[in-house]
Amino acid sequence: MNIAITGMNGQLGKELSLLVPHYPDFNFYFLSREIFPLDDPGKMESWLSLHPVDAMINCAAYTAVDKAESETPLAFQINGDAPGILAGLLSKNAGKFIQLSTDYVFDGLSSKPLTENAITNPVNIYGSSKLKGEQSALANNPQTLVIRTSWLYSAFGNNFVKTMIRLMKTKESIQVVSDQKGSPTYAADLAQAILDILSAEKFIPGIYHYSNEGETTWFEFAGEIKKLTGSSCTVLPVESSGYPTAARRPAYSLLDKSKIKKDYGLAIPDWKSSLALCIDTLLKSEV
Repeated sequence: MNIAITGMNGQLGKELSLLVPHYPDFNFYFLSREIFPLDDPGKMESWLSLHPVDAMINCAAYTAVDKAESETPLAFQINGDAPGILAGLLSKNAGKFIQLSTDYVFDGLSSKPLTENAITNPVNIYGSSKLKGEQSALANNPQTLVIRTSWLYSAFGNNFVKTMIRLMKTKESIQVVSDQKGSPTYAADLAQAILDILSAEKFIPGIYHYSNEGETTWFEFAGEIKKLTGSSCTVLPVESSGYPTAARRPAYSLLDKSKIKKDYGLAIPDWKSSLALCIDTLLKSEV
């Protein structure tokens, strides 16, 4: 199977690249922004015409949540339009298209884990653009599989875990939002899940949710990072109203993973055990 992966330098793209040796039957193309710009449909079509693929994993995205409020056209071009274009191009050869999406398609007003059928109602531009990407991809290719995920982190790129570790080294105390609930996602676990899906006996398209098991807040997440790193920094809770941002965040974004576990038989690790693995990797890299 020939598989193209966009966003090769992002968290998920990097984690997928580490799994390549375990899949000798797959031929991977890892695509950078320079080779495969999502804001240039002509270049994307040209590349795909020269490199026919059986599947594409679209990890690339406009991810600057706050900046998207002032760069709306660009966010929609990359997150909203490009997935539909790519899905349509893949459909010409009955190719599978996996689109990564986000918990930000929801408004955060729920009080129970969100299923794939829960009503979407984004509260910011980023979430709206990602929702459009889901809809356009699903409309343009019946072999589209959307994976919504939340609070993504890894040993690569910029993310909450690495930011907390850096701040805890330089500050005596930090404040972390305590009234937003959800579950983190270790990009290494998500990468493995995606390749498990592509290796499955039967490919079942549609919308799925994936994050690590368990429920937490950003404040509790930071507390676990402090514990695992042995930091002496004081972590203080703060309500989101005391930490204003350009883009609103959903207050509740815990995803129900029942469907992906049932359809693909996935065993999803608990968020604390995956965080420990990631931090162990980060600490070893400092030695």
